[in-house]
Amino acid sequence: MNLERAREIARAALTNLEANRQRIDDLNVYPVPDGDTGTNLTLTVRAIVESLEKSSATGHEAVARELSRAALMGARGNSGVIFSQIVRGFADVLGERDPIDEPMIARAFRSASNAAYRAVRRPVEGTMLTVIREMAEAAESPEARELDRLDLLALIIARGEESLARTPELLAVLKQAGVVDAGGAGLLEIIRGLRAAVAGETLPDAPAASTGISVEAMHHEFSEFRYCTVFVVEGSGLDSDELERELDGLGDSLLVVGDPTALKIHVHTDDPGAALSLGTARGTIEGVEIADMHRQTLEREERLTESSLAGIPTLETGVVVVAPGGGNRRLFESMSATRVIEGGQTMNPSTEEIVAAVDATPATEVIVLPNNRNVILSAEQAIGLVNKPMRVVPTQSVQAGLAAMVAYDPARAAAENEADMLRAEAGVATGEVTIASRDVSLDGIEVRKGAWLGLAGGAAVASGPSFDIVAVAVIDRLVAGGREILTLLTGEDEPDLDSLLGELEQRHPHLDIEIHVGGQPHYPLLLSAE
Repeated sequence: MNLERAREIARAALTNLEANRQRIDDLNVYPVPDGDTGTNLTLTVRAIVESLEKSSATGHEAVARELSRAALMGARGNSGVIFSQIVRGFADVLGERDPIDEPMIARAFRSASNAAYRAVRRPVEGTMLTVIREMAEAAESPEARELDRLDLLALIIARGEESLARTPELLAVLKQAGVVDAGGAGLLEIIRGLRAAVAGETLPDAPAASTGISVEAMHHEFSEFRYCTVFVVEGSGLDSDELERELDGLGDSLLVVGDPTALKIHVHTDDPGAALSLGTARGTIEGVEIADMHRQTLEREERLTESSLAGIPTLETGVVVVAPGGGNRRLFESMSATRVIEGGQTMNPSTEEIVAAVDATPATEVIVLPNNRNVILSAEQAIGLVNKPMRVVPTQSVQAGLAAMVAYDPARAAAENEADMLRAEAGVATGEVTIASRDVSLDGIEVRKGAWLGLAGGAAVASGPSFDIVAVAVIDRLVAGGREILTLLTGEDEPDLDSLLGELEQRHPHLDIEIHVGGQPHYPLLLSAE
């Protein structure tokens, strides 16, 4: 796979994906305007194309490494992060030699499937994971062995179409919503574009465009082990999983990243020599760094004490927040968030944006609040790429993020902040009021396109033509159980709250209500109760 061929294939995949982006976005499970899988995948593939256009890599191995890194750094949202691992699996095989033959294609699909499943802590069938796995099974099937490249790819695509059509049978939420999995649909269009490039076929016109891994010491907490040991192993056919298993018994804070030609290792251990020996048994080592963490910790405590006595504040832990809307940004900044990335529904930030924000935060350690379930994987992906210790508190909403910020203390260590922020976030009940984007039966409620839709804890609780009735139903659900503080965040399309507040005064006279301008798109009202 030479650079120019990689560019052609990536461009074709992007073109076909862009032509289908809106259709894939519309496959959102919930009838709210947050379907962004097509957009996330498009931005991820576009980042790959842009990186390859700038690249001067020569040789199939270098091109494969460039492809893998571009996908990782450009990944957006859950679908983009999973796809970046699919790309990595492909690159691991396609970077072996050139030209690419049919057996390599079959192995590449299997490698892509395995990498995707490894990337997800709790794999769920009926998603793009199922589609890539069944494509890999098709590539390895007996009927595939006599086919040339084009026919083999056609067989793989046909199996992918069958797999995608079955996703509602495997995932109840898809069946209930009457849609197939959006991630699987996007993956299928990418593979269709790939085959078109191989065949030299014409693709539909795309709409106008919208808009070496670095790993440093990960001192998340005071380690029981003494030495922070970092080094690089260079060789051929390096097995990161095998090396990780052997290193695991030597200490903690273990990280092994890279590719079969170069792995960077980070481990806290009492025996750096044993770790280095495992590296030299596989290849040549360089960039060795061994630091006495216990001494560093004592020295840091002395410095902090001196700073405290001198009246100089120390930023031990910084917080990077992802939030939509100017009002929400100001709220987080008023609570001492050190960086706020604009993002949320339909505009998930890339892993690279999160890495840049973390590295730019002037703190010893950093906590990231994704504030959206579709940003959590991108944030977790950044952990191995930043230049300082980083943790993710997996907040799934702006409201949960604000609750977590109440427990934040910049002078404390990240581990302490993380524990308290998790407890604070767990104690808040969240809800949303939006406008349904299509007809659907959801959680036993008949929802009509254009009607108000109220959600509490992710479940539909009411829908109808009246904003007040729907909002009251959500609030009743949130304050059940004795919650006494209600926070309202008005959106970009700010609703009239006068009659709602009058109704609440009668229904819940002891409720303490706070109202803030959030400015978030798509959700006229976000709610939380504590």
